[in-house]
Amino acid sequence: MEFGVDEAGKGPVLGSMFAAAVRAPRDALPDGIDDSKRLTETRREALADRLREDDRITVGIAEITPDRIDAGNMNDLTVDAHAEALAEVAEGGDAGLCDAGDTDADRFASRVADRLDAEVTVAAEHRADESDELVGAASILAKSARERHVATLAEHFGDVGSGYPSDPTTRTFLREYVAETGGLPDCARQSWSTCDDVLAAAEQSALDEF
Repeated sequence: MEFGVDEAGKGPVLGSMFAAAVRAPRDALPDGIDDSKRLTETRREALADRLREDDRITVGIAEITPDRIDAGNMNDLTVDAHAEALAEVAEGGDAGLCDAGDTDADRFASRVADRLDAEVTVAAEHRADESDELVGAASILAKSARERHVATLAEHFGDVGSGYPSDPTTRTFLREYVAETGGLPDCARQSWSTCDDVLAAAEQSALDEF
């Protein structure tokens, strides 16, 4: 059987990164599969639901939490994410494709394969989520998992935005949280420079007020 693997949420300052692995016959995939970034939210979630509900399709999801991210590095953790998601679905003799999370796609594939117990053939390509339907399906499911996670954060903390450093809503949330509590929320990737900037600004503000 073939599989595809992709991740979502490498760059945010808030929340976890997710990887998804999809193992399925290609004729089981619904029409309209594409890189999740090129789909509307409504279309992406409709496809994600169909992928999750089809008994012919096996899905594995791996979550890399902020604590793990702060304690590691993203190159290793992206390999771990792909391998952990794939380990949930892979069976001996399978072959498939990862969206390469390394400048050297072959090296990335080899590192993922080395972390698996099952004897499978792993390849990797850059932008595979655009060119391969199974990887595209994995992209959709990883993004869906990430968005559900962000929605859970919002239920707990209020509006946190997308979680990306470039999002003004996310930066406002961090500034206000630090101002109110004196520290960062547990959903923050504290090793990110955005967090350093917010803490430094809060410290400077306190000094100015003093």
